[in-house]
Amino acid sequence: MPRTKGDHEARRRDVSEAVWRVLAAHGFSGLTLRAVATELGATTGLLTHYFPAKRDLIAYALDLLHERTAARPRRAADQGLAAVRAALLDILPLTDEATASNRIWVSSWDTALADPALGADYAGKYGDSRDRLAGLIATAQALGELPPGDPADLATAAQSFALGLVVQTLFNPAAFPPERQTALVDDYLAALATRSA
Repeated sequence: MPRTKGDHEARRRDVSEAVWRVLAAHGFSGLTLRAVATELGATTGLLTHYFPAKRDLIAYALDLLHERTAARPRRAADQGLAAVRAALLDILPLTDEATASNRIWVSSWDTALADPALGADYAGKYGDSRDRLAGLIATAQALGELPPGDPADLATAAQSFALGLVVQTLFNPAAFPPERQTALVDDYLAALATRSA
């Protein structure tokens, strides 16, 4: 009986879920065709239909991670400083889902650093994120909620602060529960709002 397009799409979704579960449990270092096949209850031969080489599997996993991160619900905020705050909080591992995503992102850095094409893709993704943050910061400046300064530089510092907090939280979650992460963001923004130009 011939396969339908719906069967193929359903199988791709099953493969995606298996890739995601392997990433969540083992990070990128544990992402192998064998691990995904075991998770899927299939043979590695079936997976080579989707991923002829491990690099194809890794590229797919990175795309899947990006899609899931982009689809994650975001905090509603007006504009100005409240929108900057919401954007920073959306980066942090404040929920179980956000913690799992951040664990996978951080575990993927080594893979991206070892592959120039993936590294360039990551640089672009982080650059896009900084650009969006710079736009929010510029609006907050226009509203008088933040002092003057180069929005791109302020966005770079804010992104660096948030990513540093992500790493510290992943390594020591007991020291950085959600309330403390939120308080640190609020302290950071308060200092930013009162700094001299």
